Amino acid sequence: MLVIGLTGGIASGKTTVAERFAEHGVPVLDADQIARELVEPGQPALAEVVKTFGSQVLDPQGRLDRPALRRIVFADPKRRAELEGLLHPLVRRVMEQRLRELAAPYCILSIPLLLESGMTDLVDRVLVVDLPEHMQIDRMRARDGLSERDARDVMRAQTTRDARLAAADDVIHNAGTLEDLLEQVDALHQHYRELAGTSR
Repeated sequence: MLVIGLTGGIASGKTTVAERFAEHGVPVLDADQIARELVEPGQPALAEVVKTFGSQVLDPQGRLDRPALRRIVFADPKRRAELEGLLHPLVRRVMEQRLRELAAPYCILSIPLLLESGMTDLVDRVLVVDLPEHMQIDRMRARDGLSERDARDVMRAQTTRDARLAAADDVIHNAGTLEDLLEQVDALHQHYRELAGTSR
């Protein structure tokens, strides 16, 4: 099975791209979704996060307070490294297990921190969703209500746009319309089926 690693900067449009591949019947394993499952109440990983960062990262219902945790880890690279060191190995383990259960010509591993997490060895090709940084900032501010400073802090926590593009086997450009984006995904779907030896 051909394994495509989907990545891109925050607010680049990865979710829309992944959803379009899924509409074509392509299995999509989402690292963010797995990470969310791992920190549900009662899960060992949540207890580890609380042990590491304190009860301030829980909301009154005992669930992970993501904005509170985000403020801590984006303000201090050492704390962010602690969180990633805790969660990335667990996410990888679940991804490897689910990969073994798949049967398809090709699949998508949607991993926002694909390059940073050292998971590139899980994939055959790297697909980057790209757009200019000023558009990323505008989209983050509109979507997440962040200040420009906070948006830039989030971007600094990720690898650079140049590094992502240098690692890419394929690039989807998302500075245009939604229709443009979906057409690029559709073309890549056919390309990946051909690479996987499926002509339908």
